[in-house]
Amino acid sequence: MTLLLACFFDLRPIFDDLNKRYFRGRLRGYKVMWGRRRKHRPRENFVFGTIQEEDRVIRINPALDQPFVPPWFLRYVLYHEMLHSVVPDEPLSPNRRRVHTEEFNRREREFRHYRRARRWEDENLSRFLR
Repeated sequence: MTLLLACFFDLRPIFDDLNKRYFRGRLRGYKVMWGRRRKHRPRENFVFGTIQEEDRVIRINPALDQPFVPPWFLRYVLYHEMLHSVVPDEPLSPNRRRVHTEEFNRREREFRHYRRARRWEDENLSRFLR
């Protein structure tokens, strides 16, 4: 598997720091990587990151590897994905589940720059939807 090289951000040290700071180093064996670059096309939604828990892989959208993206926002996105590994989903029905539970939202707000990151996301989302 070829990992995309970063231009501005190196995800591994960011993951390691967040793991130590917020998760007491308990997230072991995870690969953290940039996702694949997609052909440019207009989008209606944008996914900043994903986690595949069964494979222990976190992928961050490579559109975030740009100089206008604040480091604390990238840290927030990575923290958000890491949080999915420790907060269980809530089953709603046999085919549905809630991943952003009250517990998840409470823990997410513990991130140091949570409000600032959410505000930046609201103000800049359109830059990623072009």
